[in-house]
Formats: sequence, C-alpha cells, structure tokens
Amino acid sequence: MGASLAAAFRKPPKSAGLSVTRRAMLGGGLTIAFGLSPLGRKVWAQGGEQPSLRAIEGQVEGGDTGDAFQGFAPGGFVRIAPDGRITLLIPNIEMGQGIHTAEAMLIAEELEVGLDQVEVLPAPPNEELYKQPLLQSQTTGGSTSIRATWTPLRQAGAMARTLLIGAAAARWNVDAAGCIAARGVVTHAGGNHSATYAELVEDAAKLPLPTDVVLKDPSKFTLVGTAAARVEGPSKTDGTAVFGIDVKVEGMKIATVVACPIFGGTLGAVDETAARAVPGVRDVVKLERAVAVTGDHYWAARQGVDALDIKWGEGQNAGLTTDLIFQDLKKASETGKPVLARTEGDPAGAFASAAKKVEAVYQLPFLAHATMEPVNCLVHVREGECEIWCGTQVPTAAQALAAKILNLPIDKVTLHNQVIGGGFGRRLEADYVGQAVEIAKNLSYPVKVIWSREEDFQHDLYRPAYYDRVAAGLGEDGKPVAWIDHVTGGSVLGSYLPTGLPDGTLDSDAVEGAAEPPYAFPNLLVDWVRKDPPVPVSWWRGVGPTHNIFVVESFMDELATAAGQDPVAYRMSLLGNNPRAAGVLKLAADKAGWGTTTAAPGEGRGIALHMSFGSYIAVVLDISVGTDGAIVLKRAVAAVDCGHVVNPGIVTAQVEGGLLFGLSAALYNGITIDAGRVQQTTFDDYGQLRMNESIPVEVHIVPSTEDPGGMGETATVSAAPVLGNAIFAATGKRLRSLPFVPALTSGS
Repeated sequence: MGASLAAAFRKPPKSAGLSVTRRAMLGGGLTIAFGLSPLGRKVWAQGGEQPSLRAIEGQVEGGDTGDAFQGFAPGGFVRIAPDGRITLLIPNIEMGQGIHTAEAMLIAEELEVGLDQVEVLPAPPNEELYKQPLLQSQTTGGSTSIRATWTPLRQAGAMARTLLIGAAAARWNVDAAGCIAARGVVTHAGGNHSATYAELVEDAAKLPLPTDVVLKDPSKFTLVGTAAARVEGPSKTDGTAVFGIDVKVEGMKIATVVACPIFGGTLGAVDETAARAVPGVRDVVKLERAVAVTGDHYWAARQGVDALDIKWGEGQNAGLTTDLIFQDLKKASETGKPVLARTEGDPAGAFASAAKKVEAVYQLPFLAHATMEPVNCLVHVREGECEIWCGTQVPTAAQALAAKILNLPIDKVTLHNQVIGGGFGRRLEADYVGQAVEIAKNLSYPVKVIWSREEDFQHDLYRPAYYDRVAAGLGEDGKPVAWIDHVTGGSVLGSYLPTGLPDGTLDSDAVEGAAEPPYAFPNLLVDWVRKDPPVPVSWWRGVGPTHNIFVVESFMDELATAAGQDPVAYRMSLLGNNPRAAGVLKLAADKAGWGTTTAAPGEGRGIALHMSFGSYIAVVLDISVGTDGAIVLKRAVAAVDCGHVVNPGIVTAQVEGGLLFGLSAALYNGITIDAGRVQQTTFDDYGQLRMNESIPVEVHIVPSTEDPGGMGETATVSAAPVLGNAIFAATGKRLRSLPFVPALTSGS
C-alpha cells in the first residue's frame, strides 16, 4: 500500500462549520446519516446528466424539506425511495479504474440487488461521513480504495438489508431468520409472504439501527467475484459522461493561464494592450506567479494569453539544469547523512567477506502525469458562497482550500466532483483548484480555468528524480549474503504534508519496495539520503515502488547473471518463506513458456516480481531489439495474487492499462530541465505508446481468500524492470537509467 500515502492524509483538513446528523456504526469509520431530499436527475453512470451534488448533499446533511421524499437512508451509502429507486453513493472518485463499479458491487452484494437495479452516484465532500479507514480522509489514491472499503461498504449494504428484512418480519409477525432477500424483494420461506423494498422502506426507516450485522460468507457471493459490466461504460461510450472539462453553467467564461516558466519565478510587468484587443477577450487577472485571460471561449482566452507581453522575475533557478540536479544527487548520495530504513544482520561485514561483489548505480528521471484531460476547474464566487466543478481525488481538501482562500465557512463552498480523465496522482493536489478560486474571486461571472497542454507539462508536480547506489555480496553458491541499497532523492511526503517532514525523518515512500523486498537476504541495509530539488514533486502512479522495484528487480537480474543462473530459478531460490510471491512467479513463468524456447537473435524475454499495495504480481515480457536500437514489444504475461477479487474484469483491465502506462514511461518519458525551464511541452516530446505499439497482455489471477490488495498501480510498477531485463536478454546491455529509448540508441 502506500503506508507513505496513508501518512500524508492522517491530518485531513477540518470540516469546520459542517453540521451532519450521524451515528457511529460498526467501527471502521462507517457512519450513519439521515436526511431527506429528492434526486431529480438521471445518473451519469447509466448514460444521463451528471446529477447535482447539491441534491445529494441535501440527503446527507438534512437537505430541503419542501419536496423531500420519505425514503429509506440508513447510512451514507444507500438510499431507497418509496418508488423503488435504489441509489448507491460511492466514496471514491471514478478516474478510469472502475472503482464506482467495484464499490457498488460490494454494497449491492450485501443489499441483495443487481447492478441493473441501482443508480451509482459519487458521494459529495464530507470528511466525517466518507473518510476511508486506510487514508483517514475522503481520498482516492494509493491503490487503497477496495482495501479500505471491503468491509465498510459490505456492512452498509448488510445493514440496509437487515432493516428491510426486519420490517418485513414485523409486518408479517414472523421470525426474521425465516426471511430472505433477493433482487430487491423480501420473501418468507415458510409462507406466501413477499414484499418489495419499495413497499418496506417506510417501515424500515422507523426501526432502530442494528448494533451488529452479519456479512455474507464469500463462498455465497453471487455478484462479487464476477466480471460485471462497468456502470460508467455506457456513458463513456455514448459521450454522456461528464468530465470536469465538459461542465457548462449559465454565463460562464473560459480562462487559460500562463505561469512563470522558471521554477520559483514570479510575475513581473504585464502589457495587456494586445491581449485586450483580441475579439472575445473579457478580463486579465494577475496572480503572484501567473496571469490569466478570460474569454467567451477557449480560443479567445488562448489567443489573449499568447498576446500578453510579460516580463518575469526569474529568481534563483534560472541556471538550473538536469545535469546539475543529478550532480547534486550524486554528491548527496556519497556525502550526505542517510536516514536508516532497515537493517538486518551485518551487511557491511558480509559484503566485505563475500566471494563475489556486484555494484551498480541507477538513475531515474522526473516524470509528469501526462493525463489525457489537462488540469481544469470551474468556479463561481458569489457573495458569501462559492461553487466549484472539477475532478479531484481529494474533494474535502479542495473544498477546504477554497474556503481558506475566500475566508468562508466550509459549508458555504459547494464542490461538484466530476469523472476524471486520468488522475495518476495529479489530482491528489488541489493547487489548480486554489488557482481557479484565486482567479474567480476577481470576477463577477463563473469561470472555467483550463490549462493548455504546454502548461500542464511545464507546471506539473513531478515524480522525483532518484540516484541509487546498490551493492550485493554473493556467496560461493551465487546467492546474496549481503544486500545494500542507498537511495537518494527528494521527499514527496515532505512536500505534501502541511507540516512538512522534519530533517532526519524517514520518508517511507522513498524506500517503499526497497525496504521490504520479497526475497530472503540474511544481511540487508536500506537507507535514504534526502535531497530535495528546486522542482515541485508529488505522487505519481505507483509512487515509491515505481522507482525502487526498478532498482531491486533489475539488480536481481544482474545478480543472476553474475551467478550464472536462470533469472526465474534464481529468484525462486530466495522465496522459501514467501509462498504468494513464489506462486505468481511460477504461474507467470509457466504461462509464458519460460525456458521452453530459444530466442532468435535480437529477441529477449524479461521477468519482474514484486509485492506492492498489498498485491503480488509477476510479469514476463517478450521483445525484440533491432540493430538500430528500436524496441518492439511483443507480448506480456502477468500473474496476479490480489486476494479476494471483486471484479476480475476490472483487475485484468488495470493490469493491462497499468502495464502499458508504465511501459510508455520506461521507453519514452523523462522530464528534463534547462535554464530553469521544463523542456517537454506536448506528447510529441513526452511520448506515449501508440495503438500500433500496444501488445497482448495475458492476465492470470490467482484464486485467493486473502484480504483484497490494490490493483490500480501494481502493474505500472512492473513495467520498467521487466522491460530493462528483456532488453538485457536481447542485447546483453544493462541499462540503468530511464527512459530506455534514448539510453539504448545513444549506446549508453
């Protein structure tokens, strides 16, 4: 999981001024709220208009009593109207990972209804009601959603089912134990009694809340574990899904921004004359480090921004380059004071006396999120209140930031969270919401701020660059007797936490995947030297493991080569106490036909194994490399043990998508800096895999009764090491820096 990401959210923004009627229930952060308000719109997940979150908030917080229905609302997640309409409110935001489907399945399984019988809506911002246990906030990130909601959402459905059955039993004067529910109907096994949920809601709403509920045995699941169709699939197919960039409100204008291109620079003098002469331009708004132009449409705003004559205050980073950053990382690695992450045995002594020593240096670049939907946020500031439409992974944090900027009570800020067109950690930051609020507070009309693609690349918050020195001592049998990993890089946690991270404190994200390898090393040392760059950093899909597993799994291949052993057999020999890791390694190798064929010249096959976010995964990748260094991906085979599986179709999709996302980064992606400026501006110079480069990905899921693991980021972590190992198998070249394409073609 990311224990590191969890730590970042242990002190969520306070929801001062928010009045919610609630009762604690069943522990685990699940709470109960009663409120009455109509839901007068179609659900987006079934191909309709995005619902007003004001209506949903009304249900949660008490709402409008004028036309409220006397429905059944036994918690923050289930609403059943007298007309039989069943609404499920999902605490995590949908950004392509299928979470609205998977979490709806957890509720529906215990409620004994089908997905075809329910409406699925995003929950409104409410830290107390929708705070999830792992991150301790209403946050979508760290591949924690299913792990955090596996029990609470099932409890929510079971509680509603228990009350409905109790109402039926009381009406018929029978024992509740003799009643069963199925497809939204309660029947009595010993007689002819039956009633729909709609017929029972009034009676059920009057019953006291149960102090405990019985969850279904997983062996009795009828929905969970099936490849149920995605609830948002139809709306994304027919174009009716409402992303943040799609939202329109009456009277709104469009704004775009240009920020100082140099890190830490400020806005100087601005000549607005030419911009204001552009047809359709409305206003120019100056901020500390940026300037925005509003217009009747995006093209007017963009032309207006381009027409500004701006003088920037360059600041102290005007001479910053990528080379200087890595020189600083190298120096810090060699001379800085490390923070201990883990030590076992006597690694220094074992290394000194080892029969063979292997050492290497690995470098990883800054990475941008490169979401398909660029940053955007629509804000309308009115007297004493504010309304926001955006896609965010942290709705309560974004709401709290807006309230702080405007000096408003938090209940005067309404945030409508939309479907997100790619998050990858970028929407864990609320900076773009704050910027849009700063712009909107100067205007009398609603304004939708849309960053250009260039702005999105050059003013991202990047995955840190890293410099790792790793060493191992091998015994006479070729197995490691010592493993030493010196990690050096900036602190994401230190950047993210409101209080920062005190010097000398370990950032667990910086070493996640390195400090707890799946292998048994008798002597181990992992430490971290903090070297924060003058570049903004944040979470990126896969967070710490994308960096550390690349180092660990690449170096494991180096050790296998040094020992003269097969990479799969070598790993397997070190997994005696880790049966789940051994299981996925063997399954992936068997399904890929490892060792059964001889590779042709230029062809190679790589393997990578790891545990991250509570899941185990092994991936085999087949490639070929031309004489010109061109890499052709051919096939991938993945074996996954993610514990209880809610929806195998979604697991498969996440492995496929996550792996291809990671392969894009490994092949092509790296943010470089010159004269204090990011050099990449579009997908032309920050490449992504094209359709013709995509490959078949076979996904084999291990049946398991373990607690669920996360899957949104796991396969992304596998991509760089498995590709690097395949390149070595094909060419004999060990590439220790990313991205691979320039490294391979340059001969480095």
